[in-house]
Amino acid sequence: MTYSTLLFDVKDGVAHITLNRPDAANSINEEMGEDLMHAALRCDEDSEIRAVLISGAGKIFSAGGDLKTFFTKGKDLPYYVKETTTFLHAAMSRLTRMDAPVVAAVHGAVAGAGLSIAIACDIVVAAEKTRFMVAYTRAGLTPDGSATYFLPRIVGLKRALELTLTNRTFSAQEALQWGLVTRVVPEDELLEQARNTAIQLASGPTRAYGVSKRLIHCGWAETLETQMENESQAIADSARSSDAREGITAFLEKRPAKFKGR
Repeated sequence: MTYSTLLFDVKDGVAHITLNRPDAANSINEEMGEDLMHAALRCDEDSEIRAVLISGAGKIFSAGGDLKTFFTKGKDLPYYVKETTTFLHAAMSRLTRMDAPVVAAVHGAVAGAGLSIAIACDIVVAAEKTRFMVAYTRAGLTPDGSATYFLPRIVGLKRALELTLTNRTFSAQEALQWGLVTRVVPEDELLEQARNTAIQLASGPTRAYGVSKRLIHCGWAETLETQMENESQAIADSARSSDAREGITAFLEKRPAKFKGR
């Protein structure tokens, strides 16, 4: 499949999705939302893809929604944003719930829906000079792309409100302190370090990764006893897998495990 707003390639078990509208600050329009949805579905369905890396072409990761296009829609803007977010939200849901771990490599500026995409990823590697902003209310709009789900869960309610209402810019180091990013690295090492992380994850027990992701996300809404029952069911199910047999055997034989992702 070809994409008009993304670059997509697969190597070493890693699907690399590059937001590719650099002349428009990698802003998200309807086409990019649809491309992201199809790319996420492909990553979820292709058994050869065992990790995903998301980055942005050009000087920044993403400035968020394409406000220039929004302006041209006039009275049809509500319809347009519903259509765009329908695609974008399908992509975010699939990336979050798929077995393959998702790594983001962010640089330059990360704002609006660009921030939503980044913080929804499992691991976020940021260049040290990256600047972040929630941005939505600055344009009289409200957050989308899963921002109101992930942001308060990561930074807490009051911090999420402050960042959303004031739209202040914050640094990569602040993002690291608050848990929005996993690691801060020099810009010239960003893609290499993020890709190495994705390659390492691609050699791991993909099915166990996916179930672990879903347990962690769903645990927020469960009682302690219900979540522990979910854990019991999940670990028993994972114990049936060939990866579990290989992992246990490798541990006892004191050798690296060779996981197949199933």
